Amino acid sequence: MSPAETPGMIYPFPEPPGFGELREVAPGLLWTRIPLPFRLDHVNIYLIEDGDGWAVLDTGIGNDPTREIWQKLVEGPLAGRPLTRLIVTHFHPDHIGLAGWLCERYGLPLLTSLSCYLGCLNISLKPGSLEAQPYREFYLRHGMATETADLVATQGHDYLRMVTPLPPTFSRVVAGDVLRIGGRDFDVLMGDGHAPDQIMLSCAADKIFLAADQVLAKITPNISIWEVDPDGDPLGLYLRSLRSLAERIDPEALVLPGHQLPFYGLQARCRELAAHHEERCRRIAEACRQGAKSIADLVPVLFTRPLDPHQMSFAFSETHAHVNSMVRTGELVWQRAMDGRMRVVLAG
Repeated sequence: MSPAETPGMIYPFPEPPGFGELREVAPGLLWTRIPLPFRLDHVNIYLIEDGDGWAVLDTGIGNDPTREIWQKLVEGPLAGRPLTRLIVTHFHPDHIGLAGWLCERYGLPLLTSLSCYLGCLNISLKPGSLEAQPYREFYLRHGMATETADLVATQGHDYLRMVTPLPPTFSRVVAGDVLRIGGRDFDVLMGDGHAPDQIMLSCAADKIFLAADQVLAKITPNISIWEVDPDGDPLGLYLRSLRSLAERIDPEALVLPGHQLPFYGLQARCRELAAHHEERCRRIAEACRQGAKSIADLVPVLFTRPLDPHQMSFAFSETHAHVNSMVRTGELVWQRAMDGRMRVVLAG
């Protein structure tokens, strides 16, 4: 289905800007894209007019191509108007990866949530945090083959290292804050499920909603279980966040997401996303009617295409999130086999 055919959604900018090119999406609000070396090959960056300069929302990963784009922007179309501050929505490297470099090079204060700042320090920047053994044991316990676990626990997490060292201090942003940026007031909202305390900004007066990765136009944000919180319910938190956004954000608001195209029709997209996850839970339930299943058994039920180690790490963790949600609601129960591996069966 093409964007123009999606029921309830309108795409005012059917073509994105080129990498490092600027496009105005609202008065005093610019959109650009920065490339990513993954299947999802870009991240959206926004610049909000802030007095005589520009506030920056998110950064791209910490690599040389991203640095080069920022240098060209600052020395080219943004020349004469300084960057004023950096707002980071969440700790994933495509959004926070170049934060340390940008803050140091251009003297920017970093504004983000406590979860984002500490999560990045612990997951991406803490020495030893990505050692293979804890991840490998987690994957093995849930049915992954040894050779696959070896790849996923090493190559599959290279993405998390694409972060420059953060500044030693930051300004904490929490839900309920109001950020005055230029002539606009932005209400700070926080979402969960994709990343803890993901920051979103809503300007009700101008009907603008900067959604980060919480709501994307044509793909679903990754909702994952991590080994440090093995019994968590990120999918339940995500669905709760969707309901809250659908109630709070103006139906006529322009949605500016962290990937893909801006759009109108937040409520329609929230319904689609909720239905998508409900359908995936039904597929898991149907598979479990045939007997006990490990997380590894259920990955191909949800992801039918071949997966590289990077993709497998996300697919495995997202499958686990759906299972945990179904365990939380009582539809599935865990069973521990004699070999110590965990499987789920239908309750009752």
